[in-house]
Amino acid sequence: MSTRQLGQSGLHVSPLALGGNVFGWTLDEAKSFTLLDGLVDHGLNFIDTADVYERWVPGNQGGESETIIGNWLKKSGKRDQIVLATKVGMDMGNGKKGLRADYIQRAVEDSLKRLQTDHIDLYQAHIDDSDTPLEETLQALAKLVEQGKVRAIGASNYSAERLREAHQIAQRLGIPGYISLQPHYNLYDREDYEKNLEPVVQELGLGVISYYSLASGFLTGKYRTKDDIKGARSDSVKKYMTERGVTILSALDEVAEEYDATPARVALAWLMARPSVTAPIASATSLDQLKELAEATRLQLSAEDISTLDHASAY
Repeated sequence: MSTRQLGQSGLHVSPLALGGNVFGWTLDEAKSFTLLDGLVDHGLNFIDTADVYERWVPGNQGGESETIIGNWLKKSGKRDQIVLATKVGMDMGNGKKGLRADYIQRAVEDSLKRLQTDHIDLYQAHIDDSDTPLEETLQALAKLVEQGKVRAIGASNYSAERLREAHQIAQRLGIPGYISLQPHYNLYDREDYEKNLEPVVQELGLGVISYYSLASGFLTGKYRTKDDIKGARSDSVKKYMTERGVTILSALDEVAEEYDATPARVALAWLMARPSVTAPIASATSLDQLKELAEATRLQLSAEDISTLDHASAY
């Protein structure tokens, strides 16, 4: 499978990233191992997780996803076949949160231990920390790059203003800056990214790895009425069941039929065709779903079909 360079880093990633937010939540370790083996078998190499995954599950404390991935890396010996991304900053409990220098140093050691590796390919600030000066955060992350514990650093959930400010600070200090952004972006949730963030990432040459790429499963087409909305993500899906949402699903059906594909495959192909997007993130809970994700990387939409989807999802 062809790869794409992530921003101006030396990281080359598959055009789709597997989301690690299901490991330790809707998938146990054994099923997670099967999926991770399948990832490599399909020619994909990009995994995105976070230290806080899966703290929201009753009985968990955070770090479960990283632990499962680490156990798989040790068992499989496939570390050199994977571009590994994780994040820091979300509330882990007991005061462990934010982007202070001392906390970043402790948190990366915890992640490295759980992941059973000596380096993280992409270490991302999970959410902006307005209580900590950007200089402090960037210098702490730059130190990790210097130490060889991290290859590149990225930002998630940053505003356009703060992204630009971080870039200027890194240039002024002569230290590594963010090479990527992880924004909330999909065929339904377009406005904030396209109006505010996309101009900045293109100006700064940042890579983009979008999350909620399938709108919590809504864009797969599995939810057609409010009665269909059940399961672990039901609360996240309800907001999409609008007149505009139904219009988008109809357009996905139309284009999918043309390619003998599925709505999910088309929705991901639309993202991958966006010039500013490097690799959307999507999760899978079965080998069939993983195959669907892999097949999306091979679907090339025509300009006419992209226009159809753009029009149906206009905001």
